[in-house]
Amino acid sequence: MNRTTLSLIAAATALAAVTGFATLESPDASGDSVAGTAARLPVERTSLLCPQPSTSDIADTAYTSFTPVVEGASDSGKAQLQAATEESADSTAGKKSGGKAAKPAKPVVQPKEPGKPAAGDTSGADAPALVGIASGRFAPGWTVQETTRVAAGNGRGLLGTNCTAPDTEFWFPGASTAAARTDYVHLTNPDDSAAVVDIDLYGKDGTLKSTVADGITVQPHAGEPILLNTLTGDPQTDLTVHVSVRSGRVGAAVQALDDKTGGDWLAAAADPAGSLVMPGIPKDATSVRLVAFAPGDTDADLKVRLASPSGLITPAGNETLHVKAGMTSAVDLGDVTRGEAGSLVLTPTGSSVPVVAALRVVRGKGADQETAFIPATAPVGARATVADNTAKGSTLAVTAPGGGARIRVTASAGSEGGTAVSKTFTIKGGTTQNVAAPVPSGLKGTYALTVEVVSGGPVYASRMLAVTSEGVPGFTIQNLPDDRGTVSVPQAEQDLSVLLKQ
Repeated sequence: MNRTTLSLIAAATALAAVTGFATLESPDASGDSVAGTAARLPVERTSLLCPQPSTSDIADTAYTSFTPVVEGASDSGKAQLQAATEESADSTAGKKSGGKAAKPAKPVVQPKEPGKPAAGDTSGADAPALVGIASGRFAPGWTVQETTRVAAGNGRGLLGTNCTAPDTEFWFPGASTAAARTDYVHLTNPDDSAAVVDIDLYGKDGTLKSTVADGITVQPHAGEPILLNTLTGDPQTDLTVHVSVRSGRVGAAVQALDDKTGGDWLAAAADPAGSLVMPGIPKDATSVRLVAFAPGDTDADLKVRLASPSGLITPAGNETLHVKAGMTSAVDLGDVTRGEAGSLVLTPTGSSVPVVAALRVVRGKGADQETAFIPATAPVGARATVADNTAKGSTLAVTAPGGGARIRVTASAGSEGGTAVSKTFTIKGGTTQNVAAPVPSGLKGTYALTVEVVSGGPVYASRMLAVTSEGVPGFTIQNLPDDRGTVSVPQAEQDLSVLLKQ
């Protein structure tokens, strides 16, 4: 065995352990994948980015960090969240002229050991975007939730988002440049070099012209909010935003603020696909609006169905949706859930054409309305986690649009005390259930919910946080895609046989 072969094996294994985002596969002699016999190992490094929470002086923001206990994870490691404007201690860009590293500010939240959530808070309009890095035992499944309360003004209500990993492409169907809306694309750069980003906008008639949306520079270790109204002079009620990165990588999220119906974060939708699921429409939703976009050159025809507690049903009058290529389509579904838990399922009526989609959901009536978004999401996979749950204000919705599934839901210890508990549920195929998620015994503070698929699947899930303030039903919804806490690493002997043949 030569040194080159050993080096290649070591490099491949190290790449999988560090990124946690790629499945390493090696073709065998017949050209078939051998990933099915690969080992699943915990990732050893995870990055998360949290956007600047608010521009309101009366905003109060809570952060909750949690890492589930993962078998086989390292015994050591650390996790930290710091302001995007604070350079890392070992970064040459963060050193003062005297050669000493600048001392970072006190973190807004200090993550605790796996299995124990940690909470922190900040307030006002000066709260920065955050950059987080976790290694070793803190990395697999690391989750950070950002939840903001704004008592009054534009976008008042409850705004929440999961902090996300940096990437190079994002889709946001459901944004708007209408007169009542103030939408920002928040870009956060975690790296030591500048990122260059293009933003494409697509309305009901196609691409919107802009002279300032290409080549946007996001400085190193910085957050950059971009007001959509400054990118185009063409107001659009329904807009699809495409963020693509020319160089570097960023975190991206849209903050959608409405003069009358509050606001929330619009997270990036799942990658374009022929079939999509948007889980967890609140049973008391008074208005649901579906926004979809086909990024290719082919129109898409979609069957629209609601996965209810009793099975899949077709909304009367909205049985199908035609999406023209390159144009944003939208349809009002009204109070489609009619008092029951529900998830929207889109499937092709004929040939499969990739689309992206999201729901704009409103609760309340008249002056007491509040808005949240449910983008199409990836399935739970092996495991997914959501933090910052409360004993009475959290609703966990789970749907199995195909065959049935059995899941295990674990409530962690509380951030200030309590004991973790688990409970199993059976989700019938084609249904959505608001499951009675367990609450930690002796709960103090907030806690995390971890969903694991025991059998069956695929399963999709979301969590709604709700709080009523002065009659306004504030709420926010976060999806639970697979936490990508493990990565496939081929067995060494398979790597050797493949590499020696090359």
